Amino acid sequence: MSSPETKLEKNAIGLREVVFQSICAMAPGAAIAASIPFGSPLAGGALPLAVLFAFIGILFTASSIGQLAKHIPSAGSVATYSAIGLRPWVGFLVGWAYASVQIMTVPLVMLQLGYTIAGEWNTQSKSFPVGSWWIFTTLGSLLVCGLVYRGVRTSAKVGTWLGFIEITVFVLLGIFLVFKAGHSNTLSVFTTAHANAKGFTGWSGVIAGSVFTLLAFAGFEAAAPLAEESKDPRKNIPKAIMIATMAIASVYIFTTYAATVAFGPDKFKEFAGYNNGVPWDGLAKGVSGLFYVLVLFAIVNSTIANANAGANVFTRTAYAFGRAGAFPRSLAVLDPKYKSPRNAIVLQLVVGLAVGLGLGFKYTPQMAFGILATGLVAVIVLVYIVANLACIGYYSKHRKEERHPFIHIAVPIIGVLFLIPGFLNAAGITGIPGLGFIVHLAAPLSYGAYFFAGWMVLGVVILMVLKSKHPKAIEEVATIHG
Repeated sequence: MSSPETKLEKNAIGLREVVFQSICAMAPGAAIAASIPFGSPLAGGALPLAVLFAFIGILFTASSIGQLAKHIPSAGSVATYSAIGLRPWVGFLVGWAYASVQIMTVPLVMLQLGYTIAGEWNTQSKSFPVGSWWIFTTLGSLLVCGLVYRGVRTSAKVGTWLGFIEITVFVLLGIFLVFKAGHSNTLSVFTTAHANAKGFTGWSGVIAGSVFTLLAFAGFEAAAPLAEESKDPRKNIPKAIMIATMAIASVYIFTTYAATVAFGPDKFKEFAGYNNGVPWDGLAKGVSGLFYVLVLFAIVNSTIANANAGANVFTRTAYAFGRAGAFPRSLAVLDPKYKSPRNAIVLQLVVGLAVGLGLGFKYTPQMAFGILATGLVAVIVLVYIVANLACIGYYSKHRKEERHPFIHIAVPIIGVLFLIPGFLNAAGITGIPGLGFIVHLAAPLSYGAYFFAGWMVLGVVILMVLKSKHPKAIEEVATIHG
């Protein structure tokens, strides 16, 4: 067990903060404005139904992770769950994958922050160069680093306010759009009546569109790595995961409905390309100039909140693995004042800036965003699949007296089945019957998938080295420190 000098601050945050940790990790503002509309060319005017369908699917995985969190309060979260529920070496590989996803989350969204601000500034004043995106990417990264360094109390409190702001803006805009739609409001968008995209009519379009929405929920489990710093984690972490998932699902369903009826269900398959590919900005302009400014602010706000949540997750995962000896032990060193993993935070900043600026300058910040997103999505979906299997294993091996055939066996299996199309789509694996919407990844987007595939191969090599020279470090991954 860790000595008091190396322990995270206990009871530092409550239920509200861990709920918003998960909410911010899903980046609802950015998801509503960017990722969910990508499903419209496939689902057409049935995109609200596709969102509902995706929510039902992700709810199974959220349930499985929540069932694990109520017995395993560890900063190692999904890695520790997998180590205990399956095998320690599986937990190591899950942690290796999960840490890579989270350390790349900051450069991913900071690239979006950079090109969004620079692009919009250039739109208003042509003399402002869009090539200045790197300034905002760098400043945003430094801001997030500072927030996380000052400890979980500060970063979680800021995340709570940022998450509340972005949700409020989009919900208010959605209400105005519903009123603006007037007699065009219809519940038929929750049927296949408007699933009219060429080649994807009916349920095939709904399922294809749901894959993009499924990915908008990624991050719902982000409360789990804060278990050792939260009050009553066995109760609050599972509750936070479910509350956040259901709350954001409600926001996604409502705002997608509002956009569909306001834009027109029968022509909604064209929504993703509306207003030069930024459709929600176009909808906001149609309501008022004020809402245009608010939506832009909410998107920028969402990137900061998402980066803040991702940095919290990475640094706690790195801390847990450093404590176990599976990562360099220096990553478990805490700041004596703020109790934050200071070396992990510095690593996050350096790697984030190197990757974000490096890829952004070599390609473009938009293309760099796409490269990172492609790889990250494939990896996080695999992590969720293993977490579902860990739930089955944990309740079969360690909690037989509590095992429920539906909650602990059927639910995880259904969760895996819903996630498989998402993984195949993100990885660009084509030729699967019934999944004709999946396209082969073209370069340089495919580089993200190739990089993370190589990263996992490296993880296997390091695993074999550790098992040979430091086998105890792998076993420690399965130790509950909370």
